[in-house]
Amino acid sequence: MTTMLRSNDLAAAADESATWTPGSAALPVSFARTVGLFTPPGPGAAPSDCAVLFLSPWGFEEMCTRKLWRQLAERFSGLGVASLRFDYPGTGDSLDAMEFSGGLPVWQAAIEAAAAELRRLSGASKLVLVGHGLGATLAVLSAGKLGAVEGMALMAPVVSGRFYLRELSAWSKMVDDGLGLGEDQRITSKTSIAGLVMPDDVADAVRRINLQATEIAPAPSILMVHRPARENETALATRLEELGAAVSRQPYLGYDELVSNPTIATQPDAVATRVAEWVGTLAAAAGPASGSWSSPGTAVLGGDGFFEEPLRFGPRSRLSGVLCTPAAARRGASVILLGTAYDRHAGWARSTVETARCLALQGIASLRFDAANVGDSPPVEGAPGQVLFSENQKDDVQAAFDLMAARQLAPAVLAGRCSGAYLAFQSSLDEPRCRGVVAVNPFTFVWDPDDSVDEALRYNPRSLGDYRKRALRLDTLRRLAAGQIDLGRAAANIGKQLGRRAAAAAPGLLGHLTKYGRLQRSVLSAFRTLAGRRTPVRLIYSETDVGLERYHAYFGADGAGLRAFANVSVEVVRDADHNMSPPAARALLQRRIVEAALADD
Repeated sequence: MTTMLRSNDLAAAADESATWTPGSAALPVSFARTVGLFTPPGPGAAPSDCAVLFLSPWGFEEMCTRKLWRQLAERFSGLGVASLRFDYPGTGDSLDAMEFSGGLPVWQAAIEAAAAELRRLSGASKLVLVGHGLGATLAVLSAGKLGAVEGMALMAPVVSGRFYLRELSAWSKMVDDGLGLGEDQRITSKTSIAGLVMPDDVADAVRRINLQATEIAPAPSILMVHRPARENETALATRLEELGAAVSRQPYLGYDELVSNPTIATQPDAVATRVAEWVGTLAAAAGPASGSWSSPGTAVLGGDGFFEEPLRFGPRSRLSGVLCTPAAARRGASVILLGTAYDRHAGWARSTVETARCLALQGIASLRFDAANVGDSPPVEGAPGQVLFSENQKDDVQAAFDLMAARQLAPAVLAGRCSGAYLAFQSSLDEPRCRGVVAVNPFTFVWDPDDSVDEALRYNPRSLGDYRKRALRLDTLRRLAAGQIDLGRAAANIGKQLGRRAAAAAPGLLGHLTKYGRLQRSVLSAFRTLAGRRTPVRLIYSETDVGLERYHAYFGADGAGLRAFANVSVEVVRDADHNMSPPAARALLQRRIVEAALADD
């Protein structure tokens, strides 16, 4: 189905203002069956005749760099430089059902459309391309078709496609091993990572890439942000100099810390500062913009059975998300899909996108969004940098309910996984417009103030069942022999969980006086509140998830403590990891969310 300008259900814009100020989310735009985010020149900055087009990496690397793109866009705005970042067809929030025959032309056509859209919106005549990983490679391959390109920042470019795919395969196995996926659960027949599958034709085209064979300088000015250990990247810089480009070099300090895991990614501030300074120099040389920037207006995509509107909402338009509504008659409650950790709102392996469109086919509207300081939503000024498991995130959920009410889409069910499940549960306690909760692998129900969020994220505690399961694997013995397992950390995690179980089992006053006893009373009080309101709560766990440790500590090894709450159901899913990666597990979750939304229909 072709891209739509608007639909009857989505006629009203979430934010009537077309302005952008620091602290607000970027302006959404739709084109070429995909969506983008436009950041105009900042207030008080003289608009430059240069605008920046971001070209993202693919897969897991894209998830890790999402926040970096937002931060760079905000820096560029302060320099008077407009920018656009977007999703390639078949990725992120774009539409699916694409024909990838020939490989890269579909993505290159989207890049050309994005370049034209950026010029239209910004009023600038010249472009600077900022690319990362495979996106940097696409910048080199596409430059000749984009009109005036003043410069390129090539950040960790893919120089050899063949080597990149081999590296991607090894990286994919590491991610799957970290999740505890068995060989029978991994995607090994295709090029994939973290559940994201590269189309075969695209993978074949990538395999043939060799930037060292480039014969024409893609831009007069190039900033090569190279990984110190990658000789082919420094060799590419030399090759581009030989072709006549003015090449600046910047070591990519902090690359590994950025792309290792989106949950614990550390932003490479020194590199970001260098990229911003380099862009600023080009912008100053380009002079003032040829025209004035214009508002994108309301952006809506039409898919098979749904309409999606990328939007911003909340105080100061600070939250970025996507509203998905059915093309047919709407029924049941809406669903607010809460993100996990620092994953962007498309979800792990695009699972949230798939769920939203599945809901729409059942007549159910949904909203998916990035909470403050996650993905495309900027932080709240003065708030702590660590937003996970914080009270502040409940403000974002309230803003989501306000949006749904304004669109006449309330009440809504809250659904989330891990930290999103915790946020769903906690927000339901204060929100009368909540029709139900679907909590998938909640790490906990009440946060222990003595626990460190940063430590919990970085060291990934596991359940006792998961430790037992892994201990029996031959691969675990190999990693143990190679010194790749932190035995001290594992022992500490096991000790904490055994201590929590012992405290929960302690009789009478002794149990109540412990910290775990006090936490248990808080948890039971929260469940009594929801029972009093008759708010349905669906708890869903994978069979070895660490969240089961706290569940058993609070409600007993057999879950007997939950029998007093008729509004609560519990389901344990076999052969699934924490992210519910296997297709069968994802399908089950979609069914449970549909059931929750239609419970009173």
